[in-house]
Amino acid sequence: MFSHDIWVWIAAVLTLAIFSFLYKENPFYRFAEYLFVGMSAGYGLARVWNNALVPNFINPFWAALTAERGATGPLLADPRFWLIVPALLGLLYICRFIPSLSHLILVPIAIGLGLGSGMGLAAIIQTDIIKQMQSAIGDASNVAAGGWPLVWGIVSLVGVLTTLSYFFFSREHKGALKYSANIGIWFLMVGFGASFGNTVMGRVSLLIGRVQFLLTDWIHVIR
Repeated sequence: MFSHDIWVWIAAVLTLAIFSFLYKENPFYRFAEYLFVGMSAGYGLARVWNNALVPNFINPFWAALTAERGATGPLLADPRFWLIVPALLGLLYICRFIPSLSHLILVPIAIGLGLGSGMGLAAIIQTDIIKQMQSAIGDASNVAAGGWPLVWGIVSLVGVLTTLSYFFFSREHKGALKYSANIGIWFLMVGFGASFGNTVMGRVSLLIGRVQFLLTDWIHVIR
């Protein structure tokens, strides 16, 4: 078994190999990149096997095949047996690597998209449309709140309406619609800027974490 210090050195060397890309792409960076991708793929495969396939298909399907038929009825009446159907649909993804059968991959993709869209439609309408409308209108009309909560509620409602007007393409943006769309553009830019800033801060947090690891666990400059 490797000691803790050896694992720290391995992690530090791989971290520096990734950081070397800041200078230029090099064999050390490519080695660390390929190692990370390979280990992630292997770890993901092991998780799918142990947390999805074995408990959700292999074990119940094998139990259905080996069960006493007098207690559970005919094999075809056992719901665990019909787990073979989604399993076979999942195996069709392998057809992607067989040129003559690659078109069969469209079957599980179509079923997955159809089920996902149908099951998620009601939830999306409820959470992303109705709840958002209730929140925007409720905050802007809550006179009892007063002060800044009411002001920001009104600003939020104006932002929603003007942003939606920018995406109104049934008529040319002229007159009041033009002014509303221009205001909506400003709200969009503020939203995009906030999202970009949040993304940058997230990446900076990752950088700080790796630098802190190098300075504390590796060379012990910070204790």
